Amino acid sequence: MANRYLKYGINSMVGIPVALCLSVVCCGTSSLPADILADDWRWMYACGVLSSAAFALLILLFPARIKECLPAVVSWVFILYGFMEAVWGIRQVYSFTYSNHSLYALTGSFYNPGPYSGYLAMIFPVCLHEWLKRKESKKTIPYYMAVAGMLLILCVLPAGMSRSAWIAAAVSSVYVCGMHYRMEIQHYIRHHRKQAVSFAIVIFILVGMALGGIYQMKKDSADGRLFMWKIAAHTVSENPWAGCGWNSVPAAYGQAQEDYFATGDYTATEELVAGAPEYVFNEYLQVAIAWGVPVLCFGLLIMGGSMYIGHKQGIYGLCGALLSLMVFAFSSYPLQFPAFVSALVILVLACGIRVLPLEKGWFRLLFTILLLVGSYGCFYNYPQKSKAVSACKQWTKSRMFYQSGAYRQAVECYAEIQKEMVGNARFMFEYGHALHKLHEPELSNRVLKEALKVSGDPMILNVIGKNEQEMKHYASAEQWFMRAVHRLPGRIYPYYLLANLYAEPEFYRRDKLERMVRTVLGKEPKVQSTAIKQMRRKARELLKKVPEN
Repeated sequence: MANRYLKYGINSMVGIPVALCLSVVCCGTSSLPADILADDWRWMYACGVLSSAAFALLILLFPARIKECLPAVVSWVFILYGFMEAVWGIRQVYSFTYSNHSLYALTGSFYNPGPYSGYLAMIFPVCLHEWLKRKESKKTIPYYMAVAGMLLILCVLPAGMSRSAWIAAAVSSVYVCGMHYRMEIQHYIRHHRKQAVSFAIVIFILVGMALGGIYQMKKDSADGRLFMWKIAAHTVSENPWAGCGWNSVPAAYGQAQEDYFATGDYTATEELVAGAPEYVFNEYLQVAIAWGVPVLCFGLLIMGGSMYIGHKQGIYGLCGALLSLMVFAFSSYPLQFPAFVSALVILVLACGIRVLPLEKGWFRLLFTILLLVGSYGCFYNYPQKSKAVSACKQWTKSRMFYQSGAYRQAVECYAEIQKEMVGNARFMFEYGHALHKLHEPELSNRVLKEALKVSGDPMILNVIGKNEQEMKHYASAEQWFMRAVHRLPGRIYPYYLLANLYAEPEFYRRDKLERMVRTVLGKEPKVQSTAIKQMRRKARELLKKVPEN
């Protein structure tokens, strides 16, 4: 009896750092908008300090028990968080609580239904495994908890309309079911080969039809992601070994897209679907751009090795969760969220821990030191994230000046927090644009050129060009506007700016002006708006002012 209580006591102690590490999914602060994740990162590092230290102590004291119980503890903590997120989503659907995005009713604790659905898709195979493991035996509380979690996720997941999450949940569920019924499947294949082949062909056709339907459901979105991957692959090829840094991925992508369109060898569909994304919607390409192909290969080796070990140890639920996350990462951006980063770390540890020789004193000491180093790393980053959170709070309050046109007050507030916010592309653009509105072109360009290091937004190029035009550096302004045209040739605004530039008396170019005006009047925008109509009206006025000679 004493051993039994000791077992449950250790399980509970292990559950505390696991739950703490994964609690970032429900972290947030009402003083920051939901799409600003600075507080989530701070919370993740704070939890990392405590969780890593707690794991180090527990492994040092109870190595054998930790190896045995960690996968089960992690599974049930995931299920509890999945249960909470699913209930949160259902309450949002029925308007019992608010959504974190004005355009979507369903976001859970996230600000977008995409990552929310991906998180539920990651937990679904864990629930499925726990249900399959218990459905033939006595029905206990864990059985009903697994069923409840699975059904709640199934109620919410379709409403998220995330194709990536649907595919991730389907692939991981097939894996879990395949492992659970592998003996029956092998027996059927051995004794009914023809039927098995026919069944496989039918399944293959149905999967192809399903993927085709998913593609057609949001065709432009799918084409956009395919184009992003194409440009991202070009970006990787430019610096495959070292990368450009995590914050500089959008800038590197934007430059690669600009170079691609500048060649003129592109299709009308590519022009239509191109954008200025903050992420490349493929975390493997994102990591390769940021840190190089060697780091990507090392990360894949760690995840693949951990999943292989977990598979061999029969930890199919957590392996399914890791598989789901890896599939979801292929066409989404989960690593931009600390909730997924902490989940990935826990999944890799839980799947691989049973083969670690923690019973050996030297290895246990080495692993403990490794965890303590991780704890110190989180502790080192925590003050920086705290400063970023304070700066973001001040930025959030100061934005009302920028949005209401009180640019002088906005610039004064922004100058105080520029050092902490230098990696935030939106802040840097607002700061540079406010300086532009105050007719301080040199300082504005200095800020905007810093923004170009972390952003691929062509509007930065447009504003720099307007600053150059204001300083009467017309040739330089033309170059910046042409860069904006090449970065996103489907946008009408840079053509309009070029038309205005060519209408300047000191830089008058009649042939180019007429060509730009015709482009503004003839190019079909993605979405018709009042701004487009105003630009076209002003462009016609420019054309009327063309001298007869």
